[in-house]
Amino acid sequence: MYQHDTRTASPRGPAAPRSFSERSYLVDIPERHKPRHGSCGIAGCMNIDGSLISGSKIEKMITTMSERENGLGSGFVAYGLFPDFADEYCMQFLFENEESQALTEETLSEWVYMIKDEKVPTFPQSGMSPPFPLVWRYFVRPKTGTEAYVRTGLSEEDYMVRLVMSINESVPGSYCVSSGKDMAVFKGSGYAREIAKFYNISRYKGCMWLSHSRFPTNSPGWWAGSHPISILDWSVCHNGEITSYGVNRKLVEMAGYKCTLLTDSEVVTYLWDLMVRRHRLPVTATAFAMAPWYYRDIERLPEDERRLANQLRITYKEAFLNGPFSILVGRSDPVTMIALADRKKLRPLVMGESEDGNSVYAASEECAIKSVQYDAQIWATRAGNPAVVKLGEGIVRRGTEAPFLGAI
Repeated sequence: MYQHDTRTASPRGPAAPRSFSERSYLVDIPERHKPRHGSCGIAGCMNIDGSLISGSKIEKMITTMSERENGLGSGFVAYGLFPDFADEYCMQFLFENEESQALTEETLSEWVYMIKDEKVPTFPQSGMSPPFPLVWRYFVRPKTGTEAYVRTGLSEEDYMVRLVMSINESVPGSYCVSSGKDMAVFKGSGYAREIAKFYNISRYKGCMWLSHSRFPTNSPGWWAGSHPISILDWSVCHNGEITSYGVNRKLVEMAGYKCTLLTDSEVVTYLWDLMVRRHRLPVTATAFAMAPWYYRDIERLPEDERRLANQLRITYKEAFLNGPFSILVGRSDPVTMIALADRKKLRPLVMGESEDGNSVYAASEECAIKSVQYDAQIWATRAGNPAVVKLGEGIVRRGTEAPFLGAI
């Protein structure tokens, strides 16, 4: 988890400090909260038939593991939130003040049609330290018919990625925390129970939820740097440390992504978008590239799988996530939950399924699943082996199968 200089040249004038991340919303780790290895909590739940889940369910799951957090960040992401605006991109922002909001809206008007905007209701909690950001969402459509859009030569999705990166890098006091369709991220600096109450998570309903409670080790705690981290419809909740951050960051930045979140977890999100959406790799192959087998183990695979494994290790060597981690990944079209631990499984990750097979869970600890589904069948994924659950299909992979099942 590395910090870097976030001062950047603004299209509206000379270089300006990123006050949003560097001053107003940056939280120092108190002495009483010494980093503890193995901390951070992740939890996810999903209904296969698409029926909606109240945010109170994921709130109970993540707060059950309160010993895994220290109050420096938590967050939630829900899918299936906005059926009336399912075809629009929902851009949810944290603003330092009304001036930063006005500058952001000026930029948005150049890139997209704003179909609707609304203030996200928030309820500051007594245990949370002010100042609190303005939280706003915009339902937008790219201006695909304009000369400027055609001149970029970008796909609609890459156009939106460039817009998000441009705002996050150059507009002081503004940060887009999610930008996908029919989903949104709710996060901030505080304990999970405080963030849940800050956004009144229980008022929202979605077919899939992911959540995270943070115990930052080498990176600062601040609002936008809390998890989930998102781009387009991708979201990632991460427990662990990515010691290969420098190499991973070079790979995504060469592909046009801008790292501005002051945390190693950011590159994981961009890697999923790069490899699955842009390079069209199957999820199983992408997961293998991130948590590859040792060469001595690859030699024992059947010939076709051995060839694929070696090609992935060579072609995507910069995507290898070194260090301990367990991650939950969410995406849309179709709504999908992916659970993956590193190749030595140095961070915990368990899965659960309801007796009727309709509800599937993932969490750092079994107690989080049992707190909402006492009769759930529990199993553990294998190291470096993804569990994959899809809306309407169910459990595609349990995380215990052969590495390339579904990829060859």
